[in-house]
Amino acid sequence: MGRILSRAGVTATCVALLVLLSGCGDDDERGMGDAPVLNRRGDDTPAEVFNFPDHFGNLATKCVGHGLRGYTTTHFADDDGYIPSANTKIVPDPDCR
Repeated sequence: MGRILSRAGVTATCVALLVLLSGCGDDDERGMGDAPVLNRRGDDTPAEVFNFPDHFGNLATKCVGHGLRGYTTTHFADDDGYIPSANTKIVPDPDCR
């Protein structure tokens, strides 16, 4: 009976560790998560996306404020697993209100 309890204890400990460690691979910790949003509210309207051929980053654009337009490209890991930052540019756009 003592052996069964010790196996159950080991199993419970392993399950607890798995649950605790499951959040360790968070995109935010790896620098790939979304930026924080004030009061967890922001502009979630869709961006216009332009698809490029394979091995080229796609381009997304949308108004990001009064008179401003943002452009950003997708990013992905290279052959060595390095994930570069997405290229982002904010430019004046009088059509953005």
